[in-house]
Order: sequence, then structure tokens, then C-alpha cells
Amino acid sequence: MSKATRDFYQRSIERPDEFWTEQAALVDWHRPFDRVCDFSRPPFAKWFVGGETNLCHNAVDRHLASRAGQTAIHFHSSETGETRLITYAELYREVCVMAAVLRSLGLARGDRAIIYLPMIPDALYAMLACARLGVIHSVVFAGFAAGSLASRIDDAEAKIVITADAGLRGGKPVPLKKLVDEALGLAQHRVPHVLICHRGLNPDIAVTPGRDLDYAGLRTQHLDAPVDCVWLESSEPSYLLYTSGTTARPKGIQRDTGGYLVALAASMQHIYNCRPGETYFCTADVGWVVGHSYTVYGPLIHGMTTVLYEGLPVRPDAAIWWKLVEESKATAMFSSPTAVRVLKKQDPECIKRHGVKSLRALYLAGEPLDETTSMWIRDALDVTIIDNYWQTETGWPLLTLTPGVGPVNVRAGSPGFPSYGYKAQIVDAETGNAVPRGEKGVLAVELPLPPGCMSTVWRNDELFEKHYCGQFTQRQIYSTFDYAYEDLDGYFFILGRTDDVINVAGHRLGTREIEETVSSHPAVAECAAVGVADEIKGQVVYCFVSLKQADDYIGDSSKRQVIHGIEQTIVSTLGALARPAFIGLVRLLPKTRSGKVLRRAILAVCEGRSTGDLSTMEDPVALEGIREVINSIKAGG
Repeated sequence: MSKATRDFYQRSIERPDEFWTEQAALVDWHRPFDRVCDFSRPPFAKWFVGGETNLCHNAVDRHLASRAGQTAIHFHSSETGETRLITYAELYREVCVMAAVLRSLGLARGDRAIIYLPMIPDALYAMLACARLGVIHSVVFAGFAAGSLASRIDDAEAKIVITADAGLRGGKPVPLKKLVDEALGLAQHRVPHVLICHRGLNPDIAVTPGRDLDYAGLRTQHLDAPVDCVWLESSEPSYLLYTSGTTARPKGIQRDTGGYLVALAASMQHIYNCRPGETYFCTADVGWVVGHSYTVYGPLIHGMTTVLYEGLPVRPDAAIWWKLVEESKATAMFSSPTAVRVLKKQDPECIKRHGVKSLRALYLAGEPLDETTSMWIRDALDVTIIDNYWQTETGWPLLTLTPGVGPVNVRAGSPGFPSYGYKAQIVDAETGNAVPRGEKGVLAVELPLPPGCMSTVWRNDELFEKHYCGQFTQRQIYSTFDYAYEDLDGYFFILGRTDDVINVAGHRLGTREIEETVSSHPAVAECAAVGVADEIKGQVVYCFVSLKQADDYIGDSSKRQVIHGIEQTIVSTLGALARPAFIGLVRLLPKTRSGKVLRRAILAVCEGRSTGDLSTMEDPVALEGIREVINSIKAGG
């Protein structure tokens, strides 16, 4: 770590009020804040107390005087072949129109809107329009199944769902409106309106009169309607983003307004080393936190052009991303290790087909970045590769390098050092006390969390206090639930989860959610889900299932039938992301004498590792059953 970086970090920790006051000057405030941080009710923190601002104003309006003609969104869809360059002036107009439509439907400050849209400009218009009105948006990935969408509608008590007739993925249609209809049939909460952005992909969608509304028709009624920004107190919620975990229900991560705004503005300068007027290309879907922070808000707040891409990284071929980099002259790019591993398996000529000299750095996050992948993409692009570590809960990087502050020295396999503002350390998994460098422990952050991090769990302060900040016996400290270690030079390395969360291509899947879904199948007695290491996706889901009437499924045909039924239950409830790579039928699940499923032992067998001490296992035969099923895969059975 350079001296400049070390001094910058130390000032953020030792003089936080002074430090964050300086960062807050990067954005516009309608009313200045009275206090930098209110931590009078631990573990809850409020940042820039009393200040009034608006995310949409800072992302759009404040740039109009000097950047009205600059491209704000460089949109390309390899699914439809469409390319559009949308200026800041045009973005302002479209956001105001969307806001006027929402306002006409009764949406107001504090209401909640579910956004279930693919990677198209309307998704950004909807997010920014909600922010403009003070409406709390909750974007749901446009690939989640109806059951997952319904749970989010119920928890948020949404007043509207904004969707499209359909989406496309790899050329295959995704019937979004149909999925919304199914979700509303499952949801307990009644949603008054469904706003439909018609793309002409599915003209035969069902319409419920009075509830379902055509956005194009309403748009013409509200063209050029003036919609002023609603000035929000800094601590008011900006959005909810649901994340899986050890709880059966997804948790609504609640983000504030002012703290998030300042954190993103600072990160664009210090972490991503970007300048206003340049282009930022983030490949993340708007349904994920990276898409919120660095496809939408971060680049626009910083006065940049953001690249919005609908499609796969290998369609029409594996050169498409680099074509977009060349065309947009992107200076910074953000993607995931999984995507790089996918590209690594493609024609190596694709990565050389286009000039990427504009790129200063490629940032990767979502799951641990292995040294081999990091070195391959670095050499292929001849560009600096910077790993990030962060979570839905943090909203911006917790561990990273900061080239905008001072010189960086990349250590492959490590995301670097704690970001400014984060008092991160490796602690004992039981006590929460710090462990010496070089020793494995849990990555944790001293409270208060810095600006931009979650303020609480939506309508569940107790869950934030106990689940996130109450894991250790001797300290109230935020747990990331990831094992890690710090080397002698201060670089941090992530080792894997401490809880039962599976990370598939950067998407978090809770084992409890998967297991409860599998158990809903009428033939299933019990099941166990584990995340098995995978060269491409990081982890994939393996399910082991014990049937109620196992003797009814002796033949290969009946086994295939019940396995297919279980798979369909998972996909229809949780979405295709949760589709297991393998479902195995076993007589028994290995358990301790107290009845706890030994997932760690199951995982060890799946990955061909030693199972370690099994003295607490009730029936060793059960683990042999797992081993037999796994061996049958290897043998091609």
C-alpha cells in the first residue's frame, strides 16, 4: 500500500467526520446536513443527518447545464440488434415522463414499486423516476420465477409492478408479463397497477382491465410534463434489494439516500479512477447490487456515459464486449470472474479482434477471483485487473485497491485492502476478537458501517441487529459470513462462506430456500443442498434427496421422472438460476446424532476431499450412499 493510500485510509478511520464531509462535497445538497454520523442507537447508523438531497437530481438534473448533449446511456442489445445513444437531455425527458406517469397512478414518497424489467433503457428510466419521486424501488432480476417475485411483492407491499411483455436471453423468450400474472396470483398483497413496457416480443399477452396499463399510451399523455425532484432526508430509503441467505425468506436490504449517494460519488473517483465525460461499462444486470451501483447510479452521478448491454457475453460471439469497449471508448469496465472463465473457453482470437486501448482497468467482483483467471485476462487484454470484494449489504467495495488515490500493486488472488471507511479485520469465528495476520477467521467490520452500506433489513431491525451484528459472543460487529485471512503485507484473501449460502456465478442462493422448495415436492421426505466448486461458475448446486416411498422409484425411468419433477419444482419456484447441476436420490442423509445434516461432509465427498472428523455422525452408511451416487456420476451413470 502506497503512503498516499495509507494516509487516505487512516484519515477516514481516525477523522471520519472530516473525511466524509469532504466526500459529501462531491454531490449536490438541497439542504446541508447538520451532523455527519448519528450512531446513538448501535448497530444502526444514520449518515449526513438532516441533509436533503435526491439521487435522480444528482444523476441527471445537475449535469444538464454542462452535459445535456453528452451521451448518458450507450445501449446495445445483441438480442434484438438495437443500438441507441441517449443523451443526458433525452434521459432527463424520459425520466420525467416516467415519473409523471407514476405520479398519475398515485405513486408518492415512501410507496414501493417493483421493477421487473430486462436490461433496456426503460429499466433505468423506472429506477430514476422512482428516485425522483421518493418512491422506494425494488428491482427484481428478470429471470426469477413467479414464486420469488411474489415473495418480494408481499414483503415490499408494492403499489405497482413495472414490467415488459417479454425479455430475451440467448434468443429465447422470457415471458415476463405471464410471470407477473402468476406472481400476482400467488401473492397475498393486492397490487393496484401493472405498467407494461411493450417491446413487440409478445403481442398476445393477457391483460386485466383496470390493473394492466400500457406505458406507451400513458407516455404520450405526459410528454414534457414537469416533475420536480422530491427532496429526501439523507436517511430516507432509496431502494430495497432482496438477497438470499440462511433465512427462509429473502431479506430486503434497505439502502438510504444520502449515504449511498456520497459513497458512490467517492468510489467513482477513488476506486474506479474515472473522470466525468468518460465511459464506464458494467456488465451486471440491474437486478443485482452491482447493476444498481455501477450500471446505473455511480456512472451517472459522476457525469459519465454508462454502457447498458442486453445479451450474453458470447452472443453473437465472444468479441461482443470488446466491440462495445472499442465503440464506446470505455475507460473502466466491471464484470465477474465467472464471465471471464466463460470467455476463456471461447476462440482466443475474439479477445484480440477489437482495440481496447481506452481501458485503464478491468474490475472483477461477485465471487473469489483465482490467480489463474486473473493472470489470463490481464495478459489477454494487456490491462490492469483489480479485484473487488463486496456484498449486496455493503453497496460498494469493502476490499479493493484505490488507483484514484495512489499507485497500486496488484496481488493476484487478493481483492486488496479494506476500502476507506471500513474498519475491516479478520476475527475469531466464536468471539469476534481479532486474530493474528496469517490466521484464518471471519471477515468482519467494526461499527458503524460507513456510508452506502445497508441501514437495516426492511421492516426487521431485529434481523439486522441479531443476524448481521450479533454473531459473536464478545463483540457487536458486522459479520460478512465469509472466511478470510490477511497476509503479512496486509492483503486480504477470501476463502469461502461460513453460512449456508451458495454462490453460483455471483448470484447468492440460500440452501434453506432450495431445500424448502425441494421438500414441497410430494414425493420428497427430506433433502440437502450444497454448493460444489465449479471451474466456470465458482459453485453449482448439488441436491441429495430422500424419498417418502423410495421403493416406488426403483427403475431408471421412474427415477428420472421424479428427478425431473423435483428440478421443475425448483425452477418454477426459484427460477433457472437455482437449477441444480445434479440431483441424487439417496436412502438416508448423513446426520449428527442430534439430527443436524452434515452438509460439510457431503460437500467434501462431492469435491473429492477428506471428510475430516465424523465422530458425531449417527449412521456412516448414509455418507457411503452419497459417495456411491457421486461415483456413479464420474462413471457416467
